[in-house]
Amino acid sequence: MNMGRSEFSERVLDICRKVPKGRITTYGEIARALGKPKASRVVGQALKRNPKPIETPCHRVVRSDGSLGGYGGPGRKGVEKKKSLLKKEGVRVEKDRIKIRNYLYRF
Repeated sequence: MNMGRSEFSERVLDICRKVPKGRITTYGEIARALGKPKASRVVGQALKRNPKPIETPCHRVVRSDGSLGGYGGPGRKGVEKKKSLLKKEGVRVEKDRIKIRNYLYRF
């Protein structure tokens, strides 16, 4: 049941669920996997409205430059939560950045 979400948003969430623990992907990678390579911002908006963050681990999605992007609403508190979750999974985060090549999961 999609509870008012678009088909695109549902597909974003489905793909996000495939990212394994301890790995990350980017908003752009998800957009490319959906056949919409220029839709990374729309991917971010879909993840922002993720209704089940435990089931759909959107904290594993970062910006293409390795910066964390948003999580759980605006502000520093969300970024700190995302960083904490990633670190618990073994992802090394330094100065709010990740060396993508070390953890990238491609679809």
